Amino acid sequence: MLKNKSYIGISFIILIFGIYAVPKIVERIKNDKVVQGDRLDRVNPITANEDQLIKIGPAPKFELINQDNQKITNESYKGKVYVLEFFFSTCPTICPKMNQSMLLIEKKFFGNPNFGIVSITIDPEHDTPQVLKDHAKLLGVKSSNWNFLTGDKAYIFNLANKGFNLYAGENKKVDGGFEHSGLFALIDKNGNIRCRNDDFGNPILYYDGLDKKGVRNIQQDINILLKE
Repeated sequence: MLKNKSYIGISFIILIFGIYAVPKIVERIKNDKVVQGDRLDRVNPITANEDQLIKIGPAPKFELINQDNQKITNESYKGKVYVLEFFFSTCPTICPKMNQSMLLIEKKFFGNPNFGIVSITIDPEHDTPQVLKDHAKLLGVKSSNWNFLTGDKAYIFNLANKGFNLYAGENKKVDGGFEHSGLFALIDKNGNIRCRNDDFGNPILYYDGLDKKGVRNIQQDINILLKE
């Protein structure tokens, strides 16, 4: 007798659930929303624009000399996606790590004629074209689209600090005598500085060349720009 009552109770619950749920399921099937519950509906949907990068503005113009004594300007990279950094060849602190990060980027896109790298020295009095050529050879650089640039010191410092807003300064109290940012700038085919948003929706502006995540992010975003 108790078993019968239990079965009746369970049947009643199933009946009530069916009356409530079936119309909603039918409605979702009609509207192609079978997999969307009320909670899922409240999650922000992934949009087609999530793979689009923020446009910060045009990259500063520059005109410098590379390791082969050739004049290189921003126009030399027109139609190419490129990564730009400020460094110096005798840097004993962050530059070796930046070099390794840039080599990873070079390897990832080696052979792609639409990608390049620009490394601008902040110690041009020491880093002559020949010194930069030797430095590139020491690093094992293979890409013909990776230019190591030198020129007038005041011009370069102005380009770094006022042009790109990437800090570079002379300081005799620190190892190597110079201080500079470990950040990489990403420039698109039209000469615009581009970046992704951080986890809070704010533009990161530049990519951390000292961090594995920063290198991974810039590689992903280079791919996006190459497809534009």
